[in-house]
Amino acid sequence: MSTPPFNTVAWFQVGSDKPDEVKKFYGDLFGWTFDADPNADAYDLVSYPAGEGPSGGIAHTPDATGNHATFFVLVQDVAATVAAAERLGGKVSVPPVTGKDGLIFAHIQDTSGNDFGIFSPAPQP
Repeated sequence: MSTPPFNTVAWFQVGSDKPDEVKKFYGDLFGWTFDADPNADAYDLVSYPAGEGPSGGIAHTPDATGNHATFFVLVQDVAATVAAAERLGGKVSVPPVTGKDGLIFAHIQDTSGNDFGIFSPAPQP
């Protein structure tokens, strides 16, 4: 699977308190398929027909207040990008988190309050 270039939108996430319904919706609409993420609880990986691998995820939210759709930008250094965003007037809504597999992510709000994510891939063995 090829790695997208840094500083490009490389992942998306849909959060839903009705994950089975939303998976059926997107599956029927676009032909997406879903597999449980082995590295995260309550998360399904989204794959496209003829895609190289997962391109997004469905996060299971506890109730409708957590429902969302957001994009994630691939960056070289999450901490440095968070610091730069703050210098430019953005706000950190979720500070850097390291997943079980080593992937690092954070959420930032732009200067209009729009939430988006950034991430650096897990180190390759």
